[in-house]
Amino acid sequence: MIGRWAGAGVLAGLICGLVLFAPAAWLAEALAAATANQLQLQDARGSLWHASARLVLTGGEGSHDALALPGRVQWQLQPDWKGLQLQLRADCCTKEPIALALEPAWRGFRLRIADGQSQWPAALLAGLGAPWNTVQPEGHLMLDFSGVSLESAEGRIRMVGSARVDAVAIATRLSTLRPIGSYRLEVRAAAPAGALTLQLQTLEGSLQLSGTGQWSGARWTFRGEASASPGTEAALGNLLNMVGRRQAAKSIISLG
Repeated sequence: MIGRWAGAGVLAGLICGLVLFAPAAWLAEALAAATANQLQLQDARGSLWHASARLVLTGGEGSHDALALPGRVQWQLQPDWKGLQLQLRADCCTKEPIALALEPAWRGFRLRIADGQSQWPAALLAGLGAPWNTVQPEGHLMLDFSGVSLESAEGRIRMVGSARVDAVAIATRLSTLRPIGSYRLEVRAAAPAGALTLQLQTLEGSLQLSGTGQWSGARWTFRGEASASPGTEAALGNLLNMVGRRQAAKSIISLG
């Protein structure tokens, strides 16, 4: 009996040690698998709970496109009685850490994202492959979260709150105009069923973009249009031809 208890104690100690000192590479492998290799944590150093790595965006399997975020990202993962608390920092892009909380829920989970802002280089999108590798965007992406939580139940995702991306001073190799403009993309959860709506608008610039979209529960649909301000039609012609279906001076955008 004593031998059995001793063996169980040794096994429990080994499991605890494995969990406590699990390498950061385990999280890197899980993220790559969950995103079809489009998000990668390379050169991961430290443990699963406290580590840093280089964040790389790629076009996925078979793609030669890849771009790394300047500097490194650091994370701290801490379990508590509710679930897991995560703090994420990026050398280039976060003044304050991004805080997330993952909590188990009935037949699913709940992911809460703390309110906050961060700024990311738009050029990083080119690493995802087409069409970004053709557009080659430049400028900054300002992310803003307000009351955001994602809830999963029986295979369905429901969002609460709003998330906004401001694309500021955007330029592209497809136009000689620099910049072409600044834009806002906002996702909101509509009551009462939590349906997601998306709105695109132009803040300023020569390329005028607008549109609305909705999440059907399985995919996004989006309808919008692009046009050039008077006097900039020639400089924006290539870009207008690419973003949608030309209809006279406008380009019609239809997705989903």
